[in-house]
Amino acid sequence: MIAAYGIPVTRVERSKLHDIPLENIPFGKYFTDHMLEADYENGEWKNIEIKPYQPLLLSPSVAALHYGQAIFEGIKAYKDKEGNPFIFRPVDNYKRFNLSAERMQMPTVPRELFVEGMRQLIDLDKNWIPEKDDHSLYIRPFMFSSDELIGVRPSDTYKFMIILSPTGPYYVAPMRIYVEEHYSRAAPGGIGYAKAAGNYGASMLVTAEAKKKGYDQVLWTDALEHKYVQEIGTMNVFFIIGDKAITPDLTQGTILAGVTRESAVTLLEEMGYKVEERKISIDELVEAYQAGSLNEVFGTGTAATISLIKELRYKDFVMNFDVSKWEAAPELKKRLNDIRQSKVIDKHGWMYKV
Repeated sequence: MIAAYGIPVTRVERSKLHDIPLENIPFGKYFTDHMLEADYENGEWKNIEIKPYQPLLLSPSVAALHYGQAIFEGIKAYKDKEGNPFIFRPVDNYKRFNLSAERMQMPTVPRELFVEGMRQLIDLDKNWIPEKDDHSLYIRPFMFSSDELIGVRPSDTYKFMIILSPTGPYYVAPMRIYVEEHYSRAAPGGIGYAKAAGNYGASMLVTAEAKKKGYDQVLWTDALEHKYVQEIGTMNVFFIIGDKAITPDLTQGTILAGVTRESAVTLLEEMGYKVEERKISIDELVEAYQAGSLNEVFGTGTAATISLIKELRYKDFVMNFDVSKWEAAPELKKRLNDIRQSKVIDKHGWMYKV
């Protein structure tokens, strides 16, 4: 064991990087040499260490497997033109992680463990960051209840971990989206705003049904009337109508407050668009499309970054878009990438140096 920056570190004897090419790499398939692990016991975080990536040994009765106390985050790291590693807005993800923890009745994670631990882990595995457009190092912090006891109650013990995965683009081609009006993702008062594992597990049947119809993802609508649009599978959503950029608001707590979404709002305003965060009905979108003013539809997310949508289907009405003529989404993606790759000055302070 050796100590680096205060956290004990055990290094691998030989890096797996020699066996894995970092070009054209699929999303989430390969993982770096090391991981961070910490335990919550008796009201404090302990056993904090960085060690070789390896399987976990868990009891079949571990609480997370039975009652779903599990949350996570998605963050990305990049290299600048000099090869220095930077993390994109990790403090914002840290804050959202703890909001999820509070909603799921889990302990909050200290900033020095979440952000500083992440920095130290990435510094150790920085050679895994791909230096190619639309590629990055995907960072997955997560926490789950670890009591070895079957009982419907919050755990007394938890495990927090960070793993890293070099990755290419999540969505390669423009997407086809099906507007969902039967199933619901979240209702007011629920856990829609939390990045809880159960939110994603509950979406898989609906997504599978959409894929059988030839679509990539679903656009969720509100649980009460199935009238107002919410978010798309793994992304928030934006609509360019005339000179306005409209995205569903977060006031009801049914939509994840995306860090990329917040970044997009800032950059779209800088690009001259009037950004509106408000309720928007599917009927309004259909009317705008028929009037010729619905110009672009795109998703935003850590994994997805900026994903173009070429088709939106509501009932039997299909809205098709010629993405080759778009201006807002491509420019937004360029500006975001330029900041992440340090091609322009980061005047917003979004990039966290490793």
